[in-house]
Amino acid sequence: MKQSLHLRLGQQLSMTPQLQQAIKLLQMSTLELQQEIQEALESNMMLEINDEENAIQEADVTPERKIDNGDLLTSQGSQTDIPDELPIDSSWDDVYEYAPESGGNSVENIEFETQRTGSVTLQDHLQWQLELTTFSERDLAIAMAIIDSINEDGYLVTSPEEIFQGLQEQLEDLEFDEVNAVLHGVQNFDPAGVAAIDLRDCLRIQLQQLPNSTPYKEEALTLVTRYLDLLATHEQSKLMRKLGVTEQQLDEVVALIRTLDPKPGARIQEAASEYVIPDVYVVKKDNKWQVNLNPDIAPKLRINPFYSGLIKRADNGKDNTSMKDHLQEAKWFIKSLHSRNDTLLRVARCIVEKQTGFLEHGSIAMKPMVLRDIAEELELHESTISRVTTQKFMHTPNGIIEFKYFFSSHVSTEGGGECSSTAIRAFIKELISNENAARPLSDSKITDLLKEKGINVARRTIAKYREAMFIPSSSQRKRIL
Repeated sequence: MKQSLHLRLGQQLSMTPQLQQAIKLLQMSTLELQQEIQEALESNMMLEINDEENAIQEADVTPERKIDNGDLLTSQGSQTDIPDELPIDSSWDDVYEYAPESGGNSVENIEFETQRTGSVTLQDHLQWQLELTTFSERDLAIAMAIIDSINEDGYLVTSPEEIFQGLQEQLEDLEFDEVNAVLHGVQNFDPAGVAAIDLRDCLRIQLQQLPNSTPYKEEALTLVTRYLDLLATHEQSKLMRKLGVTEQQLDEVVALIRTLDPKPGARIQEAASEYVIPDVYVVKKDNKWQVNLNPDIAPKLRINPFYSGLIKRADNGKDNTSMKDHLQEAKWFIKSLHSRNDTLLRVARCIVEKQTGFLEHGSIAMKPMVLRDIAEELELHESTISRVTTQKFMHTPNGIIEFKYFFSSHVSTEGGGECSSTAIRAFIKELISNENAARPLSDSKITDLLKEKGINVARRTIAKYREAMFIPSSSQRKRIL
């Protein structure tokens, strides 16, 4: 291979560390930003929280006020005379007893969220009941294998045959009847219907645990064990003929089945709470919508005046150079935070200005809007708008809404205008919620109703929006019984 030299021209975008940090902070959620600020405070000596108000309050405290505090402690049983010297073999706790202050006078607020117990799972609930039973050690091993095979909804994810095969190596002379007997015992645990093989079995277990005096219990048992498919397809005439009941009696049987829980384990399983902190607040004042940043999402930072005053401008020592680097990083970090807040507020105000109809009337009045509209309005790049609107939330009179919710595609109208896809979803949801359960609206009928409003939407588009909202088809929504 022959070596040669080539001269080539080209353009390349190089991102400075300051720009990378600004972009990183811009796309962070509120919780991620708080964690990033905490890490910066711990790693950079030049950064500190700007608590000037607290400092002013502490400066106004006079010696007489301190004496009053001491008197208060004395009234609570604490000592006020501190000895000048303590014995070497004694500790502070040997001389002074700690008495926690009541009310808001506590030095440190108790973090109750950190003291929450772990969430109770369905397996924990079943194992607790298992400990109260009189099973033998052999049956306990089988019951533990069954409980481990139950999912969050309360159903067995492993068949009894597979459980039997898995336990054969552990338990000698194991028979399938033993596994089946223990399974029936676990199925009597709370909640009713747990450890079922399928939906049919789950409903059967719940019906069997009802008192014998329950009206239409036997008919309901026959229906769920033999004719559940007919119930799913709403075959009213066939069900009446199979069960030998009248239409009114069939309604009572179906009403009893509807009181059962198809997912018994879901109400036991506790999901961890997820908290959403709004980044901005939108309020209406003097007939105008105002947007303000949430002051609690991040503390105000400043440069530590003590450490910054120790820097010697002409000194190139190791310690002095390190402090200079920390000072520069602190300035960049504070500047990036201010840039993030400014961009976030500008984007939020622009969104509110364009989506006033949503704030006044709800999702039906949502206007079509894409990222390019905001980017052109604020003279920013679309990627910047995308970063700002990701995992950012706005507190509105209609609830806490993510910024991304305000952006949607458009559909043409007969008048030559545009309608937001979010508004169309709201129309579809409203039409379906007000429909006759015996004669639900088909996608074609919804298309015709929207055309009457001047909105041209294809039937397949209606089907796509309906499926996105997890709304079943008209045949599945039909309720004859």
